[in-house]
Amino acid sequence: MSALCHKLECIRKVIDLSIFLRHSGLVCALFLVSPTVNGQDVAWPQFRGPDSNPVGAHAGLAEHWSKTKNVEWSQEIPGRGWSSPIVTGAKVYVTAVTTEGKSKPPQIGTEYSNEYVAELQKQGLTMEQILERVTARDIELPKEVMLHYFLYCLNLKSGKVEWQKEFYSGRPPGGRHRKNSFASESPVTDGKFVYVYVANLGLWAFDVKGKQIWQTPLEANPIYLDFGTGSSPALAENLLVIVNDNEKQQYIAAFDKQTGKQVWRANRDIGGKGQPVQRSGWATPFVWRHALRAEVVTVGPGEAISYDLTGKELWRLSGMAATPIPMPFAYDGLLYIDGGRGKALFAIRPGATGDISLKKDETSNEFVVWSQARGGTYLPSPVAYEGGIYALTETGILSRFDAKTGKQIYKTRIDPAATAFTTSPWAYNGKLFCLSEEGQTFVIAAGETFKLLHINALDDMAQASPAIVGERLLIRTEGRLYSIRRER
Repeated sequence: MSALCHKLECIRKVIDLSIFLRHSGLVCALFLVSPTVNGQDVAWPQFRGPDSNPVGAHAGLAEHWSKTKNVEWSQEIPGRGWSSPIVTGAKVYVTAVTTEGKSKPPQIGTEYSNEYVAELQKQGLTMEQILERVTARDIELPKEVMLHYFLYCLNLKSGKVEWQKEFYSGRPPGGRHRKNSFASESPVTDGKFVYVYVANLGLWAFDVKGKQIWQTPLEANPIYLDFGTGSSPALAENLLVIVNDNEKQQYIAAFDKQTGKQVWRANRDIGGKGQPVQRSGWATPFVWRHALRAEVVTVGPGEAISYDLTGKELWRLSGMAATPIPMPFAYDGLLYIDGGRGKALFAIRPGATGDISLKKDETSNEFVVWSQARGGTYLPSPVAYEGGIYALTETGILSRFDAKTGKQIYKTRIDPAATAFTTSPWAYNGKLFCLSEEGQTFVIAAGETFKLLHINALDDMAQASPAIVGERLLIRTEGRLYSIRRER
């Protein structure tokens, strides 16, 4: 098959477009002790929170909201960015990119490029013509845009923009699918500095007043079909860790968070075993600290690999999807790895070494406590809450698994209207919250019986995952950042 045919096959099979978001799950993990006041969290230093498992603790968190109800403030964020807001010191930090001229707009769902390909095939177009038209409509290439990258700082209580810093302007290092953004990696903070990562472009550190402390350029590597990037950085003690799975040279690297200088780098060689060849990844690494050690757990094409804090491989697990997005996380002593769409959900106990992959017909072994075949999801990362693991598909199918045994408790469609999800679900006050791309949050009773309680509508496209800070819920939509808080 020619290279052109391979490209077309890629578009037909994998252009399930939200790969990169990550927000997709596309998230960061850091080792921080979250500051608290009267037992309530007042910092949200990374996407999916300090524990990479987005669960709120404040009894006063709002359960109902709309564009006007229980909105403490909302602030327009110029440009586009699917990165998540982070919070420290009563300040909110978020990144965005503005485009000179027109920008190809996002679209809800994951099948529209596939549907466009099918439509063009019916018209009798050649493979080359189809690829050209799909690229022209759905991919924004570096030569087409001039960009301005910004970091914003907002006051948590008022929403006022206290400062904004343009940290890069020019052409991007690679393209993006129009559902992605050029600012999909979430920043991270240790409370003193805010660290910004743009894959294939660079790393930046700012103090909380907006002064740039250092900047480290990175080489540009090609991403599969110019879909764009989304894997966020992670903080592990004094290290800022990134994973860059791409089509040229995959790697994991750690940088001194004080200076930005590279401390170590380990090249990776995973994926790419099938046709079309795919070696890019969008999953954010998770820093797992347990009684035995600290380790950086990564999910890449086909395999999950864990490293110690010097970059030495500890263990690996096969069975991941070719397009990894959800991030790992820990809950109640176990590590949970979402293998991706069509793959398994795994629970891992601490202390693994070597290859811990399951053999044929195995569902567990010495270190894999349990696995649930086809329990993995494509875009949203699961959330653990009150003894259950809740996994949400991009099409609105919600499953609950027992966290200790892996037993599936239920699997159901949330609602006939709930058909497109990128945002990871979150939980608090006995409820699960699932935010759709249409801006509707489906509120579900936690527990072994599925019950949809109500729907909160913001009516603006949403793909970023929220931040939960004390009694505030921060939701980012395509155009605005909302502070949701119960009216007093």
